[in-house]
Amino acid sequence: MKLTKTLMASTAITVAAGMSFADGHMADEMTIVSWGGAYSSSQQNAYHNPYAEQTGVKIINDESSAEAVSKLRAMSEAGNVTWDVVDVVASDALRLCDEGLAMEIDADEMLADGDDGSKASDDFGDLLVGDCFIPQIVYSTTVGYRTDLVGDTPPTEICALFDTDTYPGKRALEKRPIGNMEWALLCDGVAKDEIYDVLETEDGQQKALDKLATIKDDVIWWSAGADTPQLLADGEVVMGSTYNGRLFSLIVEQNQPVGMLWDAQVFDLDGWIIPTGLSDERQARALDYVKFATDTQRLADQAKYISYGPARKSSAPLVGKHAELGIEMAPHMPTDPENAKNTFLYNYEFWADYRDDIDAKFQAWLVK
Repeated sequence: MKLTKTLMASTAITVAAGMSFADGHMADEMTIVSWGGAYSSSQQNAYHNPYAEQTGVKIINDESSAEAVSKLRAMSEAGNVTWDVVDVVASDALRLCDEGLAMEIDADEMLADGDDGSKASDDFGDLLVGDCFIPQIVYSTTVGYRTDLVGDTPPTEICALFDTDTYPGKRALEKRPIGNMEWALLCDGVAKDEIYDVLETEDGQQKALDKLATIKDDVIWWSAGADTPQLLADGEVVMGSTYNGRLFSLIVEQNQPVGMLWDAQVFDLDGWIIPTGLSDERQARALDYVKFATDTQRLADQAKYISYGPARKSSAPLVGKHAELGIEMAPHMPTDPENAKNTFLYNYEFWADYRDDIDAKFQAWLVK
């Protein structure tokens, strides 16, 4: 995919190892957009608080990442971009970059070197999937279930989602096609390595929707990352999809009667983009923040609060114990060998290309 070049030559910014700027001024307030819940809390502890203490900048939190693409499109069209740094999944970063709505990033010039002396491009490696994307974490979307509502045979496979005879009750699924379509095809007999070839066709898309239709009446559709954990905690669903870090918080920190299903967990990347259309001062502040927030130590620090793997290689050896519980965090990561025996590798390039069309079809199916 050829991504649109969006770093304008007129921007008066020179970024070196010490992050210096031509006019010497940076905004003293910034709005950072993320997903809320336990995830935003981990960012607050690992990134926002230390950065605010170091710089005195006021950070305003917004929890609109689920709507980042549509809202940034609207802001750009109106000529009024009010966000400074936005947390998005990799496929959304690719779309925003392709549309000229996210700033192009030169990792080695704009981001910190690794603590081991590696350049940022080597430290992040293959996770630098787009010209505008600044990787932060590896996470997975997986399924949590109420241990007290599944009888004597708790689920071990993802297709338990579609087995309402063995596991009657409501399910919670995200109100978007990503993940749901892959699981539906997988549980309809499509081989894992053929999922995206099938999903590329109209017949394949309909096949996935038909499989989802078998449980449609039993589904509560969610749009915020905190929804499924709350539904599970309240006993309103027997199982539901959400991010592995949210389930970690629910199970380990809150001690809820919930288990985690690692089978066919969907690996994905999450990170930052900086919107285009910012003033020089706001752009300078945003760049300063992301350089700080994605250095080796800060990415390792986030893993003290939530079970997401840091995107830098140099951060991995620094992942230690939970900041409050004192437990080792490595076994709770989606990348742990025991948890990653049967993973599903999310194809962010496919969804960057097909998301709008398939999403329109999915949303139309939802209201039928």
